[in-house]
Amino acid sequence: MSRGSEFLNCQYPIICGAMTWVSDPKLIAAVANNGGFGCLAGGNAPVEILKQQVEEVRALTDKPFGVNLITIAPAYKEHLKILKELKLDYIVFAGSFPRADEIAVAKETGAKVMCFASTLSIAKRMVRFGADAIILEGSEAGGHIGHVSATVLMQQVLFEIGDDIPVFMAGGIATGKMMAHTLLMGAAGVQLGTRFVMTDECCAHEKFKTVFKRANARDAISTPQYDSSLPVVAVRALRNKGLNGFGQLQLKLLKKLGAGEISREFAQEEVETFWMGALRKAVIDGDVENGSLMAGQSVGLVDKIVPVSELIAELINDASSALENIKNKLNTI
Repeated sequence: MSRGSEFLNCQYPIICGAMTWVSDPKLIAAVANNGGFGCLAGGNAPVEILKQQVEEVRALTDKPFGVNLITIAPAYKEHLKILKELKLDYIVFAGSFPRADEIAVAKETGAKVMCFASTLSIAKRMVRFGADAIILEGSEAGGHIGHVSATVLMQQVLFEIGDDIPVFMAGGIATGKMMAHTLLMGAAGVQLGTRFVMTDECCAHEKFKTVFKRANARDAISTPQYDSSLPVVAVRALRNKGLNGFGQLQLKLLKKLGAGEISREFAQEEVETFWMGALRKAVIDGDVENGSLMAGQSVGLVDKIVPVSELIAELINDASSALENIKNKLNTI
């Protein structure tokens, strides 16, 4: 685990993924203070709110943490402008793939840059643009996702560039045993999201967590794109009225696009606004019928709420046991 720990400057290379409305200062600090690496969700937060949250994290921990910037969020350009002022240790680009000049802006502040990738060519492009590490997120993950599973991404990307640059795996990882095998395959560390929702320090509404506790893996489904004239990033969430509402929104926007009443850029902003509002309904207000229940398929492996300290200890203990078991088996050959 040393490679990932050294890169992230933390005890364990376990990243708590940035989840809008979920990954707040309290959760990020708890992860950092217990040896992991927290990533604050920039989302579409107003500049002043983002500044305030960064300072809140710093008041709660002296450990390093990252800030996630969503390239397709309406506030993205404003977030880029204040990076030098924020003086962040790590910046994680998400949502889509940043341009070379955007990565340059981040690196000029002295921050280490992490980027997501969904293909080998994109991973190589991000490295060429200056990314210091790559996050490979399989389609099993929750929230905004790509279309390729983690097992395929490991073979396509991790095995190809894992020796050249730190690569962190995400999507469907929920146990220490899986973490151990992922590290054995060459990953520098892992990123989890759904499991960190089910912690005492997570601000998500009790009803939100209860739905997670009862859900099966098959309940977390991804949204379709109805027409190429309105490109949308797929979102994985638990099926409810809120998820169905996204389908209705797409049809409404496509009709207006066809009639020339709105631009594609406006339509895409409407999509992101919908998800941020729907997610807040569920996470903060507890409206689990009409809000968005973004969850990865690993939700089927979660059945209890625990402190962050207990979750990280469990992951490390189970990973250590798995590695010891593998070592013993190899010694008998």
